[in-house]
Order: sequence, then structure tokens, then C-alpha cells
Amino acid sequence: MSPKRRGRPPGPSDTRDRILASARELFARSGIDKTSIRSIASAAGVDAALVHHYFGTKQQLFIAAVRIPIDPMLVIGPLRETPIDELGSALPSLLLPLWDSEMGAGLIATLRSLLAGTEVGLIRSFLQEVIAVEVGSRVDNPVGSGPIRIQFVASQLVGVVMARYILELEPFKSLPVQQVADTIAPNLQRYLTGDLPGVV
Repeated sequence: MSPKRRGRPPGPSDTRDRILASARELFARSGIDKTSIRSIASAAGVDAALVHHYFGTKQQLFIAAVRIPIDPMLVIGPLRETPIDELGSALPSLLLPLWDSEMGAGLIATLRSLLAGTEVGLIRSFLQEVIAVEVGSRVDNPVGSGPIRIQFVASQLVGVVMARYILELEPFKSLPVQQVADTIAPNLQRYLTGDLPGVV
């Protein structure tokens, strides 16, 4: 008979914390697609049903693990209805007002924390497996070019985040949102649908 564990029994908050810690580690190491709810539950020492109980779907668990204060699908969702030749302007027009908002401050704080820690893999998973799945399949022309197109777009958008919100470079930081969106939109559209060197 195994000895009784001393101290107070683990409560709901302990269980949630263990699940989140396991999820962060596995998502960062293997990405979203290759990480199962079952593997997260096993690493946390709980039943898979308990993971679903606390967090719902794997997508919702990922959002909680990354500590994003808004479901990104609420932002990305409208892009499904946006014509392909308007995506370049729609993306910054959706994202910049969000980043400039009070909720956006939480997003930037999360990004700053992830970049400063050991969870950069979570950002990579988010960009490649959430954004790419939603947008990349629509711009996959020629076939196979979707992922690199999305990575070029990500490089531009992450650059805006770094310059405007993390490094706070002036006067870029104080430019009107629409001016920034209108300036980068042609680049984004070219990345999404234009000819790219080396992409045949």
C-alpha cells in the first residue's frame, strides 16, 4: 500500500496549472497539430476528459496556454469572407486597431513575455498552424507556396509589432493606424498573391 501524500490534496487550480504547463511544453516542442489532448493529459497526470472539462477544445487550450486575452478566431474569422485580392489591406486593418486597443496591450504583453522566455515555439505554432491554416490554403498558388507566403506576411506584421509596440520607435509608434495599414497593405498583398522570387 502506497504511503499517503502529505499536505492538502491537489485542487482544481493545481490541476489546471499542471495541464497548462504540460500544454505549453508540448505545444512549443511539437506544434498544435502533432500534440494531442491525450498526450497533454498524460504529461499532466490526468484523464483526457478532465482537460476537455477545463478547457474545451484543443484550440481553446492552446489559447489559454499562450495566454492570449482574445480568441484569435474572432479576429481571423472575417478573413474567410474577404476576397483574396483584398486580404493585404484587410489584415492590417483588422489587426492594427486591435493591437492599439486596451485588449491589444494584453496581447503585446503576452508576446513580450513569450519572446523573453523559453516559449518562442508557441509563437511559431500560432503563426504556422493557426494563421497559416486559415489564410494559407486560400493563397496556395502555385501549390506549395501558401506556407512561405504566410511567413513573409508574418515577418512584416511581427516587424510592425516590434517597431511600434515593443521598441516603440518614434515617429512610427505615433503614426495613425490607417496610415500604417495603407502603407504595408501593398507589400502584404504581393506576399499573398504576387510573384515571389524563387517560388515557381
